[in-house]
Amino acid sequence: VVAILKGRNKPDEYIVISSHLDHIGIAPNGDVNNGADDDGSGTVAMLEIAQAFKKAADAGQGPERSIVFLHVTGEEKGLFGSEYYTDHPIFPLSQTVANLNIDMIGRIDPDRTGDRNYIYLIGSDKLSTDLHNLSETVNKECCNVELDYKFNDENDPNRFYYRSDHYNFAKNNIPIIFYFNGVHADYHQPSDEPDKINYDLLTNRAKLVFYTAWAVANRQERILVDKAAK
Repeated sequence: VVAILKGRNKPDEYIVISSHLDHIGIAPNGDVNNGADDDGSGTVAMLEIAQAFKKAADAGQGPERSIVFLHVTGEEKGLFGSEYYTDHPIFPLSQTVANLNIDMIGRIDPDRTGDRNYIYLIGSDKLSTDLHNLSETVNKECCNVELDYKFNDENDPNRFYYRSDHYNFAKNNIPIIFYFNGVHADYHQPSDEPDKINYDLLTNRAKLVFYTAWAVANRQERILVDKAAK
């Protein structure tokens, strides 16, 4: 499901905000896996972000660049939806400035110590120093979320960088940020239900994605790719 909000002065440059609609479905024993965190949290955050952008546009203050809201399926089966989009793009990949991917932002990693108001950021510096620095600056100005780069390590055994929809953009040299709260006991279990979502954290993390997208969309120059993948 794809929606676009056209930019005011640079409508042919695009920021893609993505999340995946699917989860793992029905277990062999008949249990339904609703996936409130994975990735209900990302999909509802994207809808709120879209509403905020639309409200700004209706007030005559819309973004300079176009914003593409991309809800994909097939993520759990192998990133198939985002792969299909990047193989058959609706908007040119050469004109796609960045992808901000939201996959699980409603919970807390039980193995993490420290401030509960955190988010794991993955990939922000892989292709673009520009995007990484902008992300850091925006967070300090708007949200004060603790940005944790634990899983951004090239040697991360979990290989999360390769496991969500942003990767299909990254492999096409489009700068990305993957927003992720980490796994928990309810990951890929029927117990991943809405009553376990930390809604205050979900709200603040969604604001961080919105303001980052806003900054990317409205800066004078497009995000520079200075670390292109070979």
